[in-house]
Amino acid sequence: MENNYGLIKAFGPSIYKARIPEELLSKLNNFIDATINDEEESKKLDVGKGLVGDVKQEFKLDKKTVQESGWLKFLGDTVAQWIYKDTGNKISEFRLIESWVVRQFENEYNPIHWHSGHISGAGFLKLPETFGKPYQDNKPDYRGGNLELIHGNRMFLSQCRYPIKPKVGDFYFFPHYLMHTVYPFKGTKEERRSISFNGLIDNKIFNIFG
Repeated sequence: MENNYGLIKAFGPSIYKARIPEELLSKLNNFIDATINDEEESKKLDVGKGLVGDVKQEFKLDKKTVQESGWLKFLGDTVAQWIYKDTGNKISEFRLIESWVVRQFENEYNPIHWHSGHISGAGFLKLPETFGKPYQDNKPDYRGGNLELIHGNRMFLSQCRYPIKPKVGDFYFFPHYLMHTVYPFKGTKEERRSISFNGLIDNKIFNIFG
């Protein structure tokens, strides 16, 4: 059986990788497709002006969809797994602040930023066939369309960046303060569709200085 969860400690803060179940992935994409086709609903849920990305469309998930689709349960259960594996603590609270979808197209990007709350995450719902290629063929580390997590400074035996090549269904959990960015891509008119969230857990677990 494939191991769909894994604790990653590439640098200071831990990252938790999970797989969005296929049924949930389908429900989320169906909701998004329906929202895109409903111009009035798209405008009502639009949150692009309040987010940092220079992208075509960003809209929030409404409470009903979050609960009935199983998205809230997936986030809460997986956050609990992560916190227990990393700290040995069992959370008694998971409260979703917000969850939103980013529809990114050619030449669009998300600059380096961080989130609010305690816990955040980002994952992938739909991807283009290609993100293009570098202008110079001798650059194998082309990052077009990649999510990159950033922390601290580059030092001996210590990396400060963790590049992530998107794969449909992969979702990464990280502490809210962890800086991250999404690079622009080229060579396609197809959509890169991602989903993110901010949430809160027990303050006595989060606040290690309390």
